[in-house]
Amino acid sequence: MKARSYVVAVLISLFMASCQMTENIDVKEDGSGKISFDVNASELMAMAGDKMMEGGKAKEIDSTFTFKQLLAEKKDSIAKLPVAEQERLKKMENMSVNMKMSAKNKEFKMSVFTDFKKASELQDMMQAMKSVKDLEKSPAQDASNPFGGMMKGADNTELKYSFDGTTFKRTIKIKDRQLFEQTKDTTGMMKMMFGSSHYTMKYHFPRKVKSVSNPNALFSDDRKTVTVPYSLIDYLEQPEKMSLEVVLDKK
Repeated sequence: MKARSYVVAVLISLFMASCQMTENIDVKEDGSGKISFDVNASELMAMAGDKMMEGGKAKEIDSTFTFKQLLAEKKDSIAKLPVAEQERLKKMENMSVNMKMSAKNKEFKMSVFTDFKKASELQDMMQAMKSVKDLEKSPAQDASNPFGGMMKGADNTELKYSFDGTTFKRTIKIKDRQLFEQTKDTTGMMKMMFGSSHYTMKYHFPRKVKSVSNPNALFSDDRKTVTVPYSLIDYLEQPEKMSLEVVLDKK
């Protein structure tokens, strides 16, 4: 499928232009649910749509496929990775990708999504996207990529989710503080490029939300949906700020 061949190249490009990212999680009463990581990078198409041409015609893609298919195509490369990395990639097999790209309409939207049985199964979608990008990169590309600091940041954070029936937690920690500070020093140029980009968390719960740890949280009319907006710069410079605790009303 030709669409899949574009994914990695576009993923790299996503971080070179203003884009809006939304982490959507829908939690059911039994703790299961759905998660989707949605990216709107239509500004990318507005800036580089003329480069997304094939045979003089505008490239148009509307495709859905699974990570399992993508990983199968890269099985030889994956076999060369450390066992721990192979196992992490295997855990992403059930994720699916929907991509809509239209150079003509200057539109690019992508969604990575999956179901989960419990919150602890949830993975960092940014890390998932980075893992796929890494399957395609060469050492030379990595060294010359001025946006490598952002992607390395995904390697240096640990994101976990939990839900005990009443309290939902999104906890992010920095693994290596010294390395983080070194990476942070290289974000000057990225600040200019990502200044208007946003990372939004939108969580829907089966009961009304009693409290949220972030004072900037917005609520739906029925108080079952919480939306928390962040600047993408927060993801780069203050990832721990994006930890969140949501307490629901009792059953």
